[in-house]
Amino acid sequence: MSDHLKRRIGPGLLTAYGVGVMVGAGIYVLVGTVAAEAGLYAPVAFLLAGLIAAPSALSYAELSTRIPEAAGEAAYVEAGTGSRVLGVLVGLAIVAGGTVSAAAVLRGGAGYLTSFVDVPFNAAIVGLGLALIAIALIGVLESLAVAALFTVIEVGGLAMVIWAGWHAPVSPDFITPAAPYFPGIGVAATLAFFAFIGFEDIVNMAEEVKRPERTLPIAIIASLIITTLLYAGVTITAVRAVPLENLGGSERPLALVYEAGGGKGIVLSAIAATAALNGVLAQMVMAARVLFGLGKRGGALGVFHHAHPRFGTPVFATLLIGALVLIAALSLPVSDLAGVTSTILLVVFTLVNGALILLKRRSPKAPFRVANWVPVVGLIFAVLALLAFVLGGLS
Repeated sequence: MSDHLKRRIGPGLLTAYGVGVMVGAGIYVLVGTVAAEAGLYAPVAFLLAGLIAAPSALSYAELSTRIPEAAGEAAYVEAGTGSRVLGVLVGLAIVAGGTVSAAAVLRGGAGYLTSFVDVPFNAAIVGLGLALIAIALIGVLESLAVAALFTVIEVGGLAMVIWAGWHAPVSPDFITPAAPYFPGIGVAATLAFFAFIGFEDIVNMAEEVKRPERTLPIAIIASLIITTLLYAGVTITAVRAVPLENLGGSERPLALVYEAGGGKGIVLSAIAATAALNGVLAQMVMAARVLFGLGKRGGALGVFHHAHPRFGTPVFATLLIGALVLIAALSLPVSDLAGVTSTILLVVFTLVNGALILLKRRSPKAPFRVANWVPVVGLIFAVLALLAFVLGGLS
């Protein structure tokens, strides 16, 4: 076994990875869940989620050039606060978030798959999960190449949804909108934030990237911009084309939009299943790299700091993450999984932005720098989003 990963990834493939995991992380599944909370204002919820994510994404871009480690957030918080224990806890939280996120998307993908393939739901989860674990074990370049192919397919699917939604008859709900319910929009924005998960995964590939000081910021910023534009188009067309009650109650919301525009839902369901596979694969790859990075710190986690001599992948970490993803996917519904993941990441974002504030005070210079106010705003946005989620859940 080796304790080094192979540097094989450039900016194009890494950006495709970021877009793929963000798009695959929820837009095909979460539009209905967000619409159930925010109604016609679902697009506002997605824009708010993007606004919450943007300053944190810029903070991650700077931190990734300061500390290009696979442990990502764990290394950032440890460097900023000087606490190894807190850093390890943050790393484990990221592993948990990635695992739960992958489980949520795997459930959503299985839902789309069973709509056009006659196979039991749980069998679909297990079959898809095992196939993705095998791909993740073979190699990072192979994993990201598969993910890039999936990304092309899923982005094409979203373009088809946008086209179909604009050619569909206008829903009565869109013509006579109800007054906005602001707590509902706040909760919906926190759920929609789940669909922006992915830019933070990019930093965990730091030890497998060529020229990380240049490649990582490019991939983080480009993937967030591309994804936000896609989400804006998709959610507007979704609430325009489909009655909110149907959209909010569907396990395959974007297929309804495509059907409303005259398309065949089976085509969109197949694309959505592909998107889910991309999201699951990317999250499993990310979580395994974080465990690998945490293993460098020794102790009980040291067993995970080993890479396969031939494949160059963290085998033990990948197998553990894959097993946990399957267990969670077989146990919990998508909305619960999405809520848990969003909450974990908002707490982590608060700590990561705080760490960058401290690091900038001690050492202003970095290969890539953002303005001093960026991590402050990122921290505030993350805290406000957490409060909105808690207060909305209690109301």
